[in-house]
Amino acid sequence: MLRLITDFDGPIMDVSDRYYCVYLDCLQQTKLPSNQITQLSKTKFWQLKRGRVPEVKIGLISGLDEEQAIKFAQRRRKIVHSLPYLEHDRVIPGVVATLEQVQKLGIDLVVMTMRREQELAIAFEQYDLARFFKSDRRYCLPNDYKKNTDIEDKLALMEKALIELPPAADVWMIGDTEADILAAINHGVKVIGVLSGIRDRTQIEHYQLEGFREVIDNKIGLVMFYLSMIANTR
Repeated sequence: MLRLITDFDGPIMDVSDRYYCVYLDCLQQTKLPSNQITQLSKTKFWQLKRGRVPEVKIGLISGLDEEQAIKFAQRRRKIVHSLPYLEHDRVIPGVVATLEQVQKLGIDLVVMTMRREQELAIAFEQYDLARFFKSDRRYCLPNDYKKNTDIEDKLALMEKALIELPPAADVWMIGDTEADILAAINHGVKVIGVLSGIRDRTQIEHYQLEGFREVIDNKIGLVMFYLSMIANTR
């Protein structure tokens, strides 16, 4: 059996609108009338975000002073994963068809995300995605969980999954961040990086360690093609 573990935000969900709305709201809530604000376009903001430019620096680039930029970053961290901002997320075009084809291939699908249970449930219900992931194939954070760093949390989720899930002949991970890549590689799981999420090619390729197999552009159909090749060789 071939098992595919996929992150949720990035490989499946487009979160760019949510992140940009949070940026705009935090900028408006933090600025003073005396500030000469340079509001970034969505394209420019997303370029900075995918390049891992720190939130404080994004605040400074936008015209906030240093103290304001720190408050801006703190405010952003507090609300970015909250409602109503989650409602701005959209399924990446082609993903549903891809998941349907993966199921037809008999590949065991697992979702692994740093969303909390209720945050994942909202997206599952809104886009009818629960049908692709059995209840025991969903790895996310409890609603009352106090988050650590992304890497720490993803490593813990991967360890839990590999302990609990039944054995598989081959296991692959699809992710869009360094947390996904390191969680996979540290547990001996082969990983495919996708560019449809919050990291650009430079950031993803920085983590091309042993076990890292491919970087695929945001055309999710290519992931399906790649996995079909894997399945057909088994």
